[in-house]
Amino acid sequence: MSKKQRIDKILSNLGYGSRSELKKFCKNGLVKVNGKVINNPGVQVDVENDEIIFDGEKVTYKEFIYLMLNKPDGYISATFDKRDPIVLDLIDKEDLVFEPFPVGRLDKDTEGLLVLTNDGQLAHRVLSPKKHVPKTYYAKIEGIVTEEDIKAFAEGVTLDDGYETMPAELIILKSDEISEIELTIHEGKFHQVKRMFESVDKKVIYLKRLSMGKLKLDENLELGEYRELTDEEVKMIEERD
Repeated sequence: MSKKQRIDKILSNLGYGSRSELKKFCKNGLVKVNGKVINNPGVQVDVENDEIIFDGEKVTYKEFIYLMLNKPDGYISATFDKRDPIVLDLIDKEDLVFEPFPVGRLDKDTEGLLVLTNDGQLAHRVLSPKKHVPKTYYAKIEGIVTEEDIKAFAEGVTLDDGYETMPAELIILKSDEISEIELTIHEGKFHQVKRMFESVDKKVIYLKRLSMGKLKLDENLELGEYRELTDEEVKMIEERD
């Protein structure tokens, strides 16, 4: 199906300027479609099949953007906050023009994998309570984590508000006064990992998300860095093992 849009709308959505600026750019002959100079910013262009040139450079159109961020401590998973820095503060201007938002949330003090996109349908599918997309976390726990905790999490634990969690997979990496674990959950209740450990009288002191669906955090990304997902990785977000 042909996707025709006004040339000024296409270019403004991609961050090339405001509608009024693009009107001037068109008058100055900076915009070409299929080799022809376009003076009228209202000309309809097929974004999939027409070649658009802006100031001598080919324009690559995309409707959606999918980003993988290695979220650092101290950032709010939101598009606006009056007091604290938000994850969008870490995103470059050329990507912000797509108006991405976080898919779900990580607590302010939680690090690791956070996906940002402007694809509302994908976000809805991933966050749907019926979907049960698995999420795996690495955590440091104050207290000795035991086989009893593994069994309790496998059966589901009762949180402080009476909610019974779905079965979760707990792996002990180190059991000591400060234990290290990996935990895979299949739902996303508020502060869930922290509250699950509170239910067995232990405290999470460090938390990092490693994966969502089959999508794993890129180990090459430093805290605060991000990159675009590949098409294959976008599909992984919703996939289960």
